[in-house]
Amino acid sequence: MRTGMFALAAGLMALRFLPVLPSVGWLLILLLLGLGCLRTRLWPLGWLLLGFCWACWSAQQALDDRLAATLDGRTLWLEGRVVGLPAQTGRGVRFELDEAVARRADLPKRLQLSWFAGPHVQAGERWRLAVTLKRPHGLLNPHGPDREATLLARRIGATGTVKAGQLLTPVSGGWRDSLRQRLLAVDGQGREAALVALVLGDGSGLAREDWQALQASGTVHLLVISGQHIGLAAGLMYGLVAFMARCGAWPHRWPWLPWACGLAMAAALAYGWLAGFAVPVQRACLMLAVVLAWRLRFRHLGTGLPLLLALCGVLLIEPLASLLPGFWLSFGAVAVLVYCFAHRLGGWRPWQAWTRAQWVIAVGLLPALLAVGLPISVSAPAANLLAVPWISLLVLPLALLGTVLLPVAGVGESLLWLAGGALEWLFRALGHLAHWQPAWIPRPLPLIAWLLVASGAWLVLLPRGLPLRGLGAVMLLALWAPTESVPHGQVHVLQLDVGQGLAILLRTRQHTLLYDAGPAQGGSDLGQTVVLPTLRKLGVDQLDVMLISHAHADHAGGALAVHRGLAIARVLAGEAAELPAALQADMCLTGEGWEWDGVSFSLWHWPEGPGSNERSCVLLVEANGERLLLAGDIEAGAERAWLAANGQTRVDWLQSPHHGSRSSSTEPFIRATAPRGVLISRGRYNGFGHPHAQVIERYQRHGAVIHDTAIEGALSLRLGSFGGVEGQRGQRRFWRTGD
Repeated sequence: MRTGMFALAAGLMALRFLPVLPSVGWLLILLLLGLGCLRTRLWPLGWLLLGFCWACWSAQQALDDRLAATLDGRTLWLEGRVVGLPAQTGRGVRFELDEAVARRADLPKRLQLSWFAGPHVQAGERWRLAVTLKRPHGLLNPHGPDREATLLARRIGATGTVKAGQLLTPVSGGWRDSLRQRLLAVDGQGREAALVALVLGDGSGLAREDWQALQASGTVHLLVISGQHIGLAAGLMYGLVAFMARCGAWPHRWPWLPWACGLAMAAALAYGWLAGFAVPVQRACLMLAVVLAWRLRFRHLGTGLPLLLALCGVLLIEPLASLLPGFWLSFGAVAVLVYCFAHRLGGWRPWQAWTRAQWVIAVGLLPALLAVGLPISVSAPAANLLAVPWISLLVLPLALLGTVLLPVAGVGESLLWLAGGALEWLFRALGHLAHWQPAWIPRPLPLIAWLLVASGAWLVLLPRGLPLRGLGAVMLLALWAPTESVPHGQVHVLQLDVGQGLAILLRTRQHTLLYDAGPAQGGSDLGQTVVLPTLRKLGVDQLDVMLISHAHADHAGGALAVHRGLAIARVLAGEAAELPAALQADMCLTGEGWEWDGVSFSLWHWPEGPGSNERSCVLLVEANGERLLLAGDIEAGAERAWLAANGQTRVDWLQSPHHGSRSSSTEPFIRATAPRGVLISRGRYNGFGHPHAQVIERYQRHGAVIHDTAIEGALSLRLGSFGGVEGQRGQRRFWRTGD
């Protein structure tokens, strides 16, 4: 039985690693082959093939439900029903629309929409909306999150921006939204948003600083409703019935164990209903149901069976769950605990089991965190040692009881006030921990190094006294395995995908330069959320130079976040006086240059330029005779000035000035530089029309190959090797649109 379930789970999880989905014909062949194997000694292979076919068919259904390419970017009137809990953001509201229909187009079943400065939207309402629809898309950088995978796993077929709307069917019973408003209105000692996250699973109101503290201390799972909360609700009910039975207060005619299991499941379902039954909650409820069934009737089958049953059950219901990092972390944490605590000789006292559980999870989840590219919190064992019982035994019971008793005047508010105060103390402690020991972002490991770490973690978690535990600790040193260095005389150039902005990382053998730092505006700072994490994941912990071409927010907006997060030896800028004083930027001077590891860098600046764009600092990089020109946002006037100063300076690669706008990339400039490749950084759905069709035609007429971050993701090349450009989307994944 276990062998077949292992095979089925392996087939279901194989979906996560496919570059492309097999065709219908191949699926039919594999299905027939799997059915045939079930009657032979190869029956495990049969289960594996059946799981694989089911996962691929389900994924293809989700892909087929995506927005058609012909509708990408179009504005349509449509109707639909709001589902879930709309998230209030600083700029408006974000919500999901189900049962979307339009008169002249077939739409995906579910859409995710944003309405800037829009009205209050409630679940259950039916709206008629004018929406600019977009195919699922997101920024794509090395070792960063993949938004397309997340949207597909949630079966969202399109995103969109609402331009106008009309409420068709109001609702009077939007109880979750009403409850959220009620919780936000109580006095929670400043932690009302955290109470909403804990009770309803809506973390949209948490401040960025709170999220950073949770992430740095490894305690995000405490505020976002997860299996722990569902298990706690069930455990409290189970423990209450067991305690009453032991004290003789439980009716003797009712067998306590079936009642304890049934009431525990009822408590979990009630909490899940309160939280809106999101995918993690559904997964937790299914896992709990299996565990309770095991406790009631099937304990003789061992402790690993419930986990295996829950794993297969979750993936059979939703095979796309394997695309989400939370799937691997939640099952990984439970598997580690089962591996370490089951079938051990001797007993541990409760406090010993609790303290060991923290370091066991910290070590056991290392391979999973490395694989999904998430930060590793060094302070997580200490933080969870205190925070988990604080939330589980104090905050959550107070919050849930206070929510239930809100209709009782004064009682519910008082309990929520106490819960908010307890949360405030917790966030203060987590903030100190995060400041003392920020989250560690390790470099991506080669496969061999990752396997060494995974094997080392497995050996370290063996029971005390068994051989090879010491070898496991040594194998964990592969975490610091050396990465490939840049050869002398070459530059690794990485143009990050930062939407409508610019950020380019240049690394020689021993030096690093960042040209522009990404955009920041309207509460969104891509320097903080994209540029800085990407640099850390690439092993960059300091910059020799940060060069900010000019002061516009799409180039300089993320500079402060990078400056706060990394040590920077020198900051240069085309408009040093316009940047924040904290950067202490020096003015870019024409003719200044330097050489790093056999690579030359030279600056050019037009201080008399009539506008900010024209005063961009231009950087020319040459490695082994191959040249790259980073032009910032210079326009026609600055291009003429550059040509007057530099003449016919041919380059191999050109960062397209001003994102390919019509006001730049003039004919004389392209003819003089004669690039064989052009790098364009822009937002896929930007409102400026970048890059302009005339500019694209001009480049193509001169034989330049165009590389666009909006289409290819982050762009990488080795200057000095005379190779080509690699786009992040060149790494095939079946869920990526590739257009």
